[in-house]
Amino acid sequence: QVQLLESGGGLVQAGDSLRLSCTASGRTFSNLAVAWFRQTSGKEREFVAAITWAGGNFYVVDSVKGLFTISRDNVKNTVYLHMNDLKPGDTAVYYCAAGSYWGSWNYTPRAYESWGQGTQVTVSS
Repeated sequence: QVQLLESGGGLVQAGDSLRLSCTASGRTFSNLAVAWFRQTSGKEREFVAAITWAGGNFYVVDSVKGLFTISRDNVKNTVYLHMNDLKPGDTAVYYCAAGSYWGSWNYTPRAYESWGQGTQVTVSS
């Protein structure tokens, strides 16, 4: 099983940028995909972006496309979520998750077997 550890959250002002990191350890496999979700109080976890571990294929949801990007560093076993021009509406706990990729993206949390503990991002206006 893959273990995940997020870092990089914090308190920023609207318009600022932030980079979240998700470092993986344990067993990885060739069809692994790592995704970022975010969650606010009382709401379900929302899919934000995902990337395949081997090929670097990635997907970012339309609502943040052009503002958020996802990348990976296989040497450091780390996936990054780069967030630009942050808005108060981006305030949430951000989670990374790992699961299998079989050619199409999974947008639902239950499709991912491993989760990090989450990192809080707060954007002030």
